[in-house]
Amino acid sequence: MTTTFEEEQSEESGDTMENLYIIFFIDGREYGIEIRYLIEIIAFQPVTFVPNLPNYVKGVINLRGKIIPVIDVRLRFGLPTIDYTEFTCILIMNFNNLNAGLIVDGVKEVLKIPRESIEPSPGFEEADMERFVDSIGKSGDTLKILIDLNKFIHEKDVKGIA
Repeated sequence: MTTTFEEEQSEESGDTMENLYIIFFIDGREYGIEIRYLIEIIAFQPVTFVPNLPNYVKGVINLRGKIIPVIDVRLRFGLPTIDYTEFTCILIMNFNNLNAGLIVDGVKEVLKIPRESIEPSPGFEEADMERFVDSIGKSGDTLKILIDLNKFIHEKDVKGIA
């Protein structure tokens, strides 16, 4: 199943997209990335290996004629890899005019998190993943770790591939 947000993004104003996050699972925890970066969500498909890339860049996929580099979020976080399941999917993102796919364990929802419910990251210096965390969003009784996509994806890792 493919869900696309391109038409919605072009029709809606920037204010409507503000504070919206795509919430996904990694290792049973909930993370979010601003939806303004999301192009579409696709089912997991085989990735073609490309040599001499960081281990978290799994390779590339062909998406309707476009070559898209794909990053395994688990590996980027330093977590062990697992077998992909029927819930595993790829978030096709666009940032700095580059497209990249993010392999996630599953997608939960699109969630509006009001600005007043977002707090700065606590800054755990010993945690390597901390460098990707932008802030923490509160939704009801749960916390969502909000990822800074510009820190998460290194342009040099994907720019030469696509």
